[in-house]
Amino acid sequence: MMKMLINFLSIDSTQAITVIFFYIFGIFGSFRVAYQILYFRCLVVALTFYRVFRSWASKKFMTGCVILFPIAITFYITWWFIHFVDGFFSPIYAQLGIDIFGLGFATSVTFIFLVGVFMSSWLGASVLALGEWFIKRMPFVRHIYNASKQISSAISPDQNTKAFKEVAIIRHPRIGEYAFGFITSTVTLQSYSGEEELCCVYVPTNHLYIGDVFLVNSQDVIRPNLSVREGIEIVVSGGMSMPQILSILDSDIRPIDSRRLTRS
Repeated sequence: MMKMLINFLSIDSTQAITVIFFYIFGIFGSFRVAYQILYFRCLVVALTFYRVFRSWASKKFMTGCVILFPIAITFYITWWFIHFVDGFFSPIYAQLGIDIFGLGFATSVTFIFLVGVFMSSWLGASVLALGEWFIKRMPFVRHIYNASKQISSAISPDQNTKAFKEVAIIRHPRIGEYAFGFITSTVTLQSYSGEEELCCVYVPTNHLYIGDVFLVNSQDVIRPNLSVREGIEIVVSGGMSMPQILSILDSDIRPIDSRRLTRS
């Protein structure tokens, strides 16, 4: 220390000012470096916190959307359906000066129920057959009526109609792959070797209104423990409502030849 003081006193004023300037600059430079290090560390911590918070907020937001989306869609469609059905008879009540929300909906439901009761009788079936006879002779209307009737017959509780009879699983298109479909009818194939009972299986490829029809031997059809309505829900939902475990109602399934499943 004494030696540094003697050396400092032995230099002139210009050199002393230069030494002091560089000394002070060095002190401020070290503070500046420390400040930059602290600044970058705080910036890294802030960016890490932002990324973690953004990921957490995104997951929670998507969770809320996933939970609220089906609820909102259900309430919206239900509210729209109530207003739609209520609109059939509410104008009549409005003309009578009666303004009660839901009265038109209750009247419509009662009317539909009475139509179902009437059409279940012999007289109702005769009236319906007469009406279909006229409709089927209209050039353009008959195609719309036949298509809509087939769709409605698919979920009809009357299993005697030409609708989806059972849910079926067939081996298609290759070994180890299965197709989900519906049995619509049965047919007997007559050949020189004898008769063979075939099931007409409809396999949807675009929801329910577009699909392929396969004629499969009745012993090769796998019948799971699913109702037709459950099968329709599975098809419409894209398989998301498929149960985790499927049991077979008819376990007597004949092993099939793998050559029939191989594509040409």
